[in-house]
Amino acid sequence: MDVWAARAYANGLGAGRARSVVDAVRNVVALQGQDVRATRLAVRARTGGLTAGDVDGAVARGEVVRTWAMRGTLHLVAAADLRWVTKVFGPYFRDRQRPRRGRLGLTDDDCARGVRQLATFLREPMTRAEIVERVDLDLRGQAAPYFLAFAAFEGVVCRGPERGSEPTYVLVDDWVAGGEDSLLALRYLRGYGPASPADLAAWSGLPLTAARRAFDEVRDLIEPVGDLFWLRDRPVVDAVEARLLGHFDAFLLGYRERPVSAAFRKVIQTGGGFVMPAVSVSGRIHGVWSLKSTPGPLGIEVTPFTTITARLTRELSGEAADLGRFLGRRAELSVGAPRIAD
Repeated sequence: MDVWAARAYANGLGAGRARSVVDAVRNVVALQGQDVRATRLAVRARTGGLTAGDVDGAVARGEVVRTWAMRGTLHLVAAADLRWVTKVFGPYFRDRQRPRRGRLGLTDDDCARGVRQLATFLREPMTRAEIVERVDLDLRGQAAPYFLAFAAFEGVVCRGPERGSEPTYVLVDDWVAGGEDSLLALRYLRGYGPASPADLAAWSGLPLTAARRAFDEVRDLIEPVGDLFWLRDRPVVDAVEARLLGHFDAFLLGYRERPVSAAFRKVIQTGGGFVMPAVSVSGRIHGVWSLKSTPGPLGIEVTPFTTITARLTRELSGEAADLGRFLGRRAELSVGAPRIAD
């Protein structure tokens, strides 16, 4: 078994792409959500035939929802998963952010009082600025986003539909109907396995002890694969496809290590948690890429880490064409000279 190829397939990057935004998101539990454009591209890499507008439509209809989750950062989750994801991650990251809130002048009592106020007036989607005007707290500067994150960790609010380019916020109980329960390690292994508790800890941001407990909860459903674990009821399938992954792609955030040689690690993660768009082939990173918007076709420039074959170039040309279709633009691929290792 090729571990990285099997992981890529589990992550939705192999044959048999998902047919809906919800299915693509649910398979990997969540997609990093700070950068809307990157989130769209993460869906594109895991689906067939959808467009960027389909992603935006799923958000507008509340089928998928942005909220603070893994690693305490904003993610896109399926509406049906919102409540259990919040239950797993909310208390831990709420408490982790307490020192930062304190430095911004917000105590837990202050935030709890503000959350109670939200429940009295947040009856339709409102922007951050509109909420700040109504809440009786000093929410200048970074206090506002940290307060809203607190409310999300409490399971009270989540992001609503975009108002132009401005995000809005809604009450979870008004925006999300029902929900399903799930087990963290079970869902993680479905989308990221084979993997270890240490991988789950790196992906989730939870302590290693919590990740080990999560694996213990599903011990009857998993089996070892060397030093890793896999679900008993899931066949191991290797992905052989090439994919153009966007910024902060879930596959590159899913493990304690990344499938790239040491010489190019800083090319993929440039510092400050910034993860670059990457060329994945059978789960291993073969280069980086960028979009160049011109009056004519959309340019997709690939910088490989090594000389690539004519066959891979053809595959990447197909990926580039699909990415252009997804964005509603004709696209052309260009492949530069291999990058020299740092």
